Amino acid sequence: MKISDNTSISMPMRNLLSILGATAVGVWAYFGVIERLNNIETRATLFEADLVKQADQIPLDQEQFMLIEFMAEQLDGIQKEMESMMSNTVNINFLKDQVSKLQNDVEELKDKIRENKNGY
Repeated sequence: MKISDNTSISMPMRNLLSILGATAVGVWAYFGVIERLNNIETRATLFEADLVKQADQIPLDQEQFMLIEFMAEQLDGIQKEMESMMSNTVNINFLKDQVSKLQNDVEELKDKIRENKNGY
C-alpha cells in the first residue's frame, strides 16, 4: 500500500462529522478544565497572600487596639476627675466666702467683748 498526498480515503460524511464534533467537544472540555484550574490557583494564591498579610498585621493591630482602649479608660478617669474638680472649685469658693464672713463675725464679736471689758 502506497500512501501519498494523492491517496484517497472513502468515509461516510456522517462519521467524519462525528469525529470532528467529538474532537471539538474534547478540546472545549479540556480548555474548560484548564480555565477552572487556573481560576482556583489564582484564588488560592490571592487568599494565601491576604492571609500572610493579615497574619503580619494582626499583632500590630491588636497592640494598637489595646493601647487605644487603655488610653480611653484613662481619658474617662481624667474626665470624671475634672468634673469633680469643677464642683470642688464651686465648693471651695463658697467655703472661702463663708470663712471670710465667719472671720468678720469673729472680729465683730471680739470688738464687742473688748468694748464690754473696757466699760467695767
